[in-house]
Order: sequence, then C-alpha cells, then structure tokens
Amino acid sequence: MRRETGSWLSGASAALPEGAHSDYRGQQLGLPRDGAGSVAGAGRRVLGLFLDWVPSALIAVAVVGPSKVFAGEPTSYDTLALGIWFVVGVLSVTLFGFTPGQYFAGLRVARIENPQMRVGIVRALARNLLIVFIVPPLIQDVDGRGMQDRATGTVVVRSR
Repeated sequence: MRRETGSWLSGASAALPEGAHSDYRGQQLGLPRDGAGSVAGAGRRVLGLFLDWVPSALIAVAVVGPSKVFAGEPTSYDTLALGIWFVVGVLSVTLFGFTPGQYFAGLRVARIENPQMRVGIVRALARNLLIVFIVPPLIQDVDGRGMQDRATGTVVVRSR
C-alpha cells in the first residue's frame, strides 16, 4: 500500500521503475538539457498562451462591440474569442509549427518521432481540442508534457 500511495502523492516521477529517473526533463525523449530543442518551461508556455489569447479576445470584442461586452449584456463574445483562438492555433501549428504567441515566447510544437517534421492538421486539431478542456495541460508527465502532448505524440520545445 505504501508504494501505491507514495506514487500517487509524489507525482508522476514516483511511479517510474527503479533506475528510470532522468536527470532533466526531456532526457528520455532524446532532447537536449538547455537551449533550442529543449523542453519548454511552464512559464514560457503560459506566456505563449497569454500572447495568443489576448489578440483573440480583442478581435472578439471588436466584432461583438465593446458597448455590449462591457455593459454585461449576454453576447457570443466568449464563444467567438475561443473560436478565434482555436482556429488560429490549429492553422498556425499545422502550417508553421507554432502559434503567434509561441513564436514571440520562443517556442514551437515538435513531433516526438521526428522533430523536423510538421505536426500536421490532425495532431494540431486534436491537441487544441484537448487544450480547450483546460485540465489536460495541467496534468504533466516527468518530461513536462501535458496530456494533450502525450495523446498527440508532440512536445513543446524552445526554438531559441
């Protein structure tokens, strides 16, 4: 009972078999410790998300109308902002490997099996769909990948 409780309370790394612990995040994936290509930290990822969300929200305010949004009237503002964020995210990750916010934060989304290949529309769509539910990015493995990255075979790495 001690092992099961310990692994549950100690996080993802406690459930690894003996000797399977790595020195840094991304080592088991073959990624470097530091610099370009290393696993991105949570701070940069949150910054990238913020830099993606703010323009989406501003565009939604412009479409719906500031007087309606800030007056507290029922509007489609939230749905529109989420939709803009979703479409921009899927298209930009599919075409370029990063969203505009990730670009400015120095991040990109890479495939695990071949980081040089494009992510592709199916993976980008599934990844963003899981991010919409908020919880998958919060649950991370020992390599710092959220459930959306594990499910799609991707990892967010530093681009510079």
